[in-house]
Amino acid sequence: MRKGLLAFATVGLLAIGGTAACGDTFGGLDQPGSAKTPKIGVILPDSKSSARWEGADRRFLEEAFQRAGVKYDIQNAQGDKSQFQTIAEQMITNGVTTLMIVNLDSGTGKAVLDKARSQGVATIDYDRLTVGGSALYYVSFDNEAVGKLQGEGLQKCLSGKGVQQPVVSYLNGSPTDNNASQLKSGYDSVLQPRFDAGEYTKGPVDAVPDWDNAQAATIFEQQLTQTEGRIDGVIAANDGLANAVISVLKKNKLNGRVPVTGQDADPQGLQNILAGDQCMTVYKAIKEQAEAASDLAVAVARGKTKDTGQTVRDPQTGRAVPAVLLTPRAVYREDIADVIAAGFVTRAEVCSAAYAKLCADAGVR
Repeated sequence: MRKGLLAFATVGLLAIGGTAACGDTFGGLDQPGSAKTPKIGVILPDSKSSARWEGADRRFLEEAFQRAGVKYDIQNAQGDKSQFQTIAEQMITNGVTTLMIVNLDSGTGKAVLDKARSQGVATIDYDRLTVGGSALYYVSFDNEAVGKLQGEGLQKCLSGKGVQQPVVSYLNGSPTDNNASQLKSGYDSVLQPRFDAGEYTKGPVDAVPDWDNAQAATIFEQQLTQTEGRIDGVIAANDGLANAVISVLKKNKLNGRVPVTGQDADPQGLQNILAGDQCMTVYKAIKEQAEAASDLAVAVARGKTKDTGQTVRDPQTGRAVPAVLLTPRAVYREDIADVIAAGFVTRAEVCSAAYAKLCADAGVR
C-alpha cells in the first residue's frame, strides 16, 4: 500500500503538469496581466471543523508558495462570515494578485469573489466550490469519489457484524457546503441500492450546520433516542463528525460495535481507527492539492491560463468551471503506516503514549 500511495501522489502531479498548457488570455474575463508581481491571498475557513486546515493546508500551501518564490498571505476566518469578508477586503486593498478562498457558504463566497474580480484580482475556489460564483478555477478532490469510498467502507465494515438489516444513520456535512452534497451523492450511490433492496434499513439523516462537532454530538444523541438505541452503522461525513459520534457511542458503551466512517485522515481519525472505534477514513493528498492550487495561482497572477483538462458544473448557473480534481484513497487500519510514510501526518502525532502499542501492532514503526 505504501508504494501505491506514494505512486499516486507522483502521478497526480505529473497529470497536472502534463495537461496544463499556458495561454495569454482569460477568455474575456477582466483579470490582471503578466506585468504584476504575484502576491497570493488565501482565506481558510476555520480551525474547529477539521484539523486539516491549519495542520495540513496552511503548511503545504506555505511550502508551495515558498518554492515558487512568491509573496503570500494566508489567514483563517475562524468560521466568521463577517471576518471572512473583512480579510478579503484587506487582502485586495493590500495588493494580492490572486485570491484563493475556502468559502464558509456560497453567498459570502460569491460576494468576495465578485468583489475581487471587479478589482482585477484573479480568483480560485480551493477545496469547496462556490455555487453561483465566478472563480476562474476550482481545485479539490473528487468529492463524490470520497463519498463512494465512505459508503463502500461502511458496507465492508458492516459485512463482518452479522447484523440483519442494519440500521444506518447519516451525519452529513454543512447544508451550505457544496462538498457535503457531493459526498452524500457518493455514499448514496453505494448505500441506496441496499436500502431499496431491504438489505439495510435507512435510519435518521441529518446535516450538521457549519460542520460543527459539538452540534454533531447533540444530533447523534437525538438519532440514538429516535431509534431507541438501534443504530448499527454511521456515515459521518468527516473525521471530526466521526469523533463526535464516537464520543456519544462511548457514553452508551457502543463504541467498537457500531462502524463509523470519516474522511480527512487526521491524527484523531487515525487514532480512532487504531482503537477500533472508527471503521475507516479517506486520505486526500493535500500536499498535491496545495501544489496544484499554487501552480494555478501563480500562473493567473501572471496573466496566464491553464488547461486543466477537467471541469465541474456549477449546479446553480450551469457554468463549466475549469478544475483540478485529485483522487482520494480509502484508509483502514492496515493503511495507517502508509499515510504516515507519505508525510501527511507524523508518527508522533498519531502514536502518542496511549496509542504506542496500537501503532506497533498495526505495523507503524
